[in-house]
Amino acid sequence: MATSENWQLFVHDGRHNHKIGIYNHSYAQALTAEQLKQTEQFMKSHVPPRNMLQFFREQNVGCTVSAQKIYNIVAKIKKNMMQGQNTVEEVLYLCAQRGYIVFYRKGKESNIQ
Repeated sequence: MATSENWQLFVHDGRHNHKIGIYNHSYAQALTAEQLKQTEQFMKSHVPPRNMLQFFREQNVGCTVSAQKIYNIVAKIKKNMMQGQNTVEEVLYLCAQRGYIVFYRKGKESNIQ
């Protein structure tokens, strides 16, 4: 028993009175390889992450994946697709690839676009 002027604590049984939850751990929220492929296909089809999450939860009733996990996976896929380029470089590349006329300036000393 621990006491203070304002409170008291009694421990009757020092063991857990419930099963230890696994749902807050990252390994419980991991997507399978098939779900990762599905996420990439959804992303390429412009499906919003909230709809991806809804799809995964409908597919698997016990699915514990969080919305933040889906958003992180989508961001990682986009970053891999850009192949190390920053956002502006990627936009310029895509514009040039699709035949748009692109104008930009380079810095004199730094050679930055």
